[in-house]
Amino acid sequence: MKKTVLALGLAAMMSTSAQADTLLGLYIGGQAWASKASGSFGDGSNNQSAFDFNDEVQGSFFVAFEHPIPLIPNAKISSTTLDTIGGTQVAKSFNFNGQTYSSNATLDTTLEASYIDYTLYYELFDNDLLVFDFGLTARDLDTYIKVAEPATLYTSDLSASGYIPMAYLSTVIGLPFTGFNFFAEANFITYDDQTVYDAQAGISYELIDNLAVDVDLTFGYRTVKLELNDLDDFYSDLTFDGFFAGAIVHF
Repeated sequence: MKKTVLALGLAAMMSTSAQADTLLGLYIGGQAWASKASGSFGDGSNNQSAFDFNDEVQGSFFVAFEHPIPLIPNAKISSTTLDTIGGTQVAKSFNFNGQTYSSNATLDTTLEASYIDYTLYYELFDNDLLVFDFGLTARDLDTYIKVAEPATLYTSDLSASGYIPMAYLSTVIGLPFTGFNFFAEANFITYDDQTVYDAQAGISYELIDNLAVDVDLTFGYRTVKLELNDLDDFYSDLTFDGFFAGAIVHF
């Protein structure tokens, strides 16, 4: 259940530097993310079990398209995959989608999750020293969870999907004459016992910088929180975090 998507982003507003984009610009980027997963899930707020998940390398991709027209929001589409497997020995009986597993049962799980973020945002600053964006994101989340007890061959699975509205913030701070930049980006929301966020921060290096194409290498740390309360009968308190490396190409 993986989504690989290119991302469109319209960007250009209140430009404060001659270096800001004045014509159409296309950004294509991606990253490989060595994520560690932890937490619990179940089919009720009081019926969750914690699992030990495997570390996995996840993928994330985006495309952005910029223009100089004022008042029209920028747009960004990005895709992220979160897949892992795990296991646990439950201390008490555990129900999952109609199947009851007895206490002390040894369970395996397969967790597949992916989401596409549709973001509309504005640039408050756009120059070599500071870029600051703010906006709104609609996260299209798909999950599939399978639980199995090898000793009895009992299995149960659940698919859940839905849209999650989120706030969006992004900033880049330039280090003059070095080719390096600090960056940070976050989508987040918290409401009704639910907290969902996707935040990353790191450093980029301008490998190529000319009139035809710019290429930046990126390295940083990313964390994703999925504390969900009744998304198609799915409840979770999951965290994915770890270091990533990637690249961004600007035409």
